[in-house]
Amino acid sequence: MLQHLTNLFFPKSCAGCQSFLLSNEVVICTACRNEIPLTNFHKNPENELVKKFYGRLDLEFASAKFYFHKMGIVQEMMHKLKYKGQEEIGEMIGYWYGEELKDIEVIKSADFIIPVPLHKKRLKERGYNQVDEFGKALSKTLNIPFEDKILVRKVYSKTQTKKNLLGRTEIKENVFDVIFDEKHHNKHFILVDDVITTGSTLETCAKALQKIPDSRISIICMAMSHS
Repeated sequence: MLQHLTNLFFPKSCAGCQSFLLSNEVVICTACRNEIPLTNFHKNPENELVKKFYGRLDLEFASAKFYFHKMGIVQEMMHKLKYKGQEEIGEMIGYWYGEELKDIEVIKSADFIIPVPLHKKRLKERGYNQVDEFGKALSKTLNIPFEDKILVRKVYSKTQTKKNLLGRTEIKENVFDVIFDEKHHNKHFILVDDVITTGSTLETCAKALQKIPDSRISIICMAMSHS
């Protein structure tokens, strides 16, 4: 009853188009949910994201839920998630995608879900890591532990949000490091991130995780930039 009254006087708006949400809608409206460009990568072992890393990483699995287009619904959602504190967007995507991934055999073999970390200075500035709720929702749906202490970011860098793909700098190999012990040996790690563009950040994170003996890596993102 209280929730209904709250929604009546303070109606929630869609993260994609700003229209008011109906009582049965969560985070995004039904129209936006039907218009979001889905990749369906999880149905294709040789998808575009896997091919992006050919010759760069030996991955167990790679997938992204949405295509990211400039000025599209996904861009609006990602902006609100990353800069407006709307962490429920990442959570919603995590539960949505988790339901589609939970019966994939290679995913069942995973041991840990690892978010791409923020530097502690960036985390203090923003107040949260925009990837965490996505990873935690996947963790609950897939029954795979969420672990945000293994992979760390050592170097603080300025945001590259306003740069185009050609203007983005490559991520140097010493930006990330790992903290691990013997219980992390011979494990399958799922790296999670928000939007993948060049793939350099995820590549560097994966190579850091490969310092752990006999580690295996998969990648799951909310979206992939698409022309």
